[in-house]
Amino acid sequence: MSGKNTDMRTPLARVRGLGSAREGTGHFWRQRLTAIANIPLILFFVGFLIALNGADHEHVRAALANPFVALVMALVLISGLTHMRIGMQVIIEDYVHGEGMKLALIALNTFFTIAVGVASIFALLKLAFGG
Repeated sequence: MSGKNTDMRTPLARVRGLGSAREGTGHFWRQRLTAIANIPLILFFVGFLIALNGADHEHVRAALANPFVALVMALVLISGLTHMRIGMQVIIEDYVHGEGMKLALIALNTFFTIAVGVASIFALLKLAFGG
């Protein structure tokens, strides 16, 4: 088989370097990296919630005004939402069989994640900068 091409992908897929799922191993690694990143981030988030349990609005706003806390909270949101989007996309790709419905659900999944992310980051910035 030295002279034969045993690659079963389409010519376009070979040029792009993508597998049959059109995503290659990128999804796999992004999902694993966000899962690993979420461990310390979620631990920080839970600790932050416990530390501020029962605190008034001004105390929470002052805690979020700390640049380190605001940055970590933004990372919690970004990493968590990215992990969620990738996970839902994998579920949609595995269990929705109609191509049109699959495409619509993947688009809605992405739009939902962006909307939640923008609203959450806006709320975080508003609290951190005293709105």
